[in-house]
Amino acid sequence: MSIRKTVVAGSFYPNEKDEILRYINHFNSFEDTDETFEDIKAIIVPHAGYIYSGYTANLAYKKASLKSYKRVVVIGPSHNVYLKGASVALYDEYETPLGNLSIDKEFSQYLIDKYDFLDFNIECEFEHSTEVQVPFIKHYFGDVEIVEIIYGEIDYKEISKIIDEVLNSSVNLVVISTDLSHFYTLEEANNLDGFFLSAVQNKNLDLFNSCEACGKVGVKALINWAIQNRYESKLLHYCTSADVSKDKNRVVGYTSALIGR
Repeated sequence: MSIRKTVVAGSFYPNEKDEILRYINHFNSFEDTDETFEDIKAIIVPHAGYIYSGYTANLAYKKASLKSYKRVVVIGPSHNVYLKGASVALYDEYETPLGNLSIDKEFSQYLIDKYDFLDFNIECEFEHSTEVQVPFIKHYFGDVEIVEIIYGEIDYKEISKIIDEVLNSSVNLVVISTDLSHFYTLEEANNLDGFFLSAVQNKNLDLFNSCEACGKVGVKALINWAIQNRYESKLLHYCTSADVSKDKNRVVGYTSALIGR
């Protein structure tokens, strides 16, 4: 049996089950926002260490978990490997400290066979943008099947085709992973991230040209899908690393959002 092993457990998030649950219970101890949809099709979540962006991500997962899904498709940018197109994981299972998840290899292979910009690149197994999502998925959705897609140089319209394919079925949830601006002052980060937040909230593709985000292509693809299919967006939370580190000179931004009706 092939397993996509954890590579950032113990750094981005704890490598012990009890520690992860302690984080999630802590996040859920705060008063929640009422913003949600009856039918959530996709969520946008950050992928930094849980200490920085876990609360923000958890909000989206908690709201999405009110509905049951058969399959969760996680889409994130490649940080370590240059690739054209995108890689779809073809392992049997995905390791997490909360217990392994089954990878839907049949559906993953179907996507690779159908779209010529998809393949399986084993070097992408070191990607954290998707991995940090998996403990949340395991916690909130139990034994759901997972599909991992990591993209490199690719047009957002190509990813939109994948999202359209996935969301043709009501049993699927799409997770788009991104952080926002990196290493600006707090004031500069808030300004740049404001364009991103407005682009998501108002479903304005042009505004993505004025912001920075490592997963911008994936988010733009999702918003493009939402526009075409008449779904709405709701921002849940925005924060920066300065909220935790108190360093306002080199800031990273984080947000979470819902797509649904």
